[in-house]
Amino acid sequence: MHNNKSVRRVKEFLAQQQVDYKIVFLPDSARTAKEAADAIRCTIEQIAKSIVFIGKGTKTTYLIIASGVNRIDEKKVAKKIKEPLEMATADEVRELTGFVIGGVAPVGHTQQVTVLIDKDLFAHENIWAAAGHPKAVFELTPADLETLTQGKVIEVS
Repeated sequence: MHNNKSVRRVKEFLAQQQVDYKIVFLPDSARTAKEAADAIRCTIEQIAKSIVFIGKGTKTTYLIIASGVNRIDEKKVAKKIKEPLEMATADEVRELTGFVIGGVAPVGHTQQVTVLIDKDLFAHENIWAAAGHPKAVFELTPADLETLTQGKVIEVS
């Protein structure tokens, strides 16, 4: 798994940005944001989950990175970006990002995505994001997340 090509893509992207984040591998029991938080000893609010949506009009790929406790309010986000959204299917997620659901990293996508970041993540010094595999995560600051993704910080819930 440490040689997983999706994880390698994330590592390479981070190395190109001259940031050295350690990728941590979770136990098999960590299937939810809560279980992941318990495994890495952080709060569920510090888990930055990445959910892929497609703009119904423009077909733009939107990656919404939300705090682990927040449920994304699609209507609120749609109003902000001025187009309705639909959640990507598992196949679309893989096709549009190069990652599988549960392992979608905020960086290292195979195609261009528009990143929207939950402002609630900024309440924390450090957050944890997927690193290209459902069992791989890395720790970073919300400010680094914004810089690395060129994301727009909005209210998502």
